[in-house]
Amino acid sequence: MTQDSLFYESVTDALDGVVKACGGAKAVGCRLWPEKTPQAAHTLMLACLNEARPEKLSPEQVLWLLAAGRQVGCHAAMNYLAREAGYSDPLPIEPEDERARLQREFIEAQKAMQALAGRMQRAGMLEA
Repeated sequence: MTQDSLFYESVTDALDGVVKACGGAKAVGCRLWPEKTPQAAHTLMLACLNEARPEKLSPEQVLWLLAAGRQVGCHAAMNYLAREAGYSDPLPIEPEDERARLQREFIEAQKAMQALAGRMQRAGMLEA
């Protein structure tokens, strides 16, 4: 059974699965809060993953965890969020696919700029 096929009862539980896949509370805490001592970062991370405690992760920290989970192949939290919101499981974009998409968008934008410059030149707004 993979981590993503486990049943998570809460978003905190799913985030805990991601933290474990990323090396544990101490490793993740140190990356989220590099200004803290390793023990303080570890303690804070554990508190944030304890629903009975008032400490919570910020939305930006949750996004960071989702991306960190993606990097190690753990989609537990992303899938949990999608399922709870009524969506099907998302498919991660492979880095090569993302590069190709960005290159296509860049080329398309360049072509659009050339076409716009041509129209501006014909309208007398630019010199040849």
